[in-house]
Amino acid sequence: MLELLLTREMPFGKHKGRILADLPGNYLNWFAREGFPPGEIGRLLALMHEIDHNGLKHLLGPLRNGRRAADAPRASG
Repeated sequence: MLELLLTREMPFGKHKGRILADLPGNYLNWFAREGFPPGEIGRLLALMHEIDHNGLKHLLGPLRNGRRAADAPRASG
């Protein structure tokens, strides 16, 4: 589920098109106050809020770095 935070884009609103893991904390806090949307996007936003609120964004670093390495072009041999 954590990998989805690094691949899914915000489908609507002020930050439409932005990767969920890159959403600002104040935007996630707004959802926490007003209510998360239903379905998978709501669950992912709630998870991202918990990660951000508890200062755990650094835990996404290894996943983010692993994705970059996987997306890098490979040398042909």
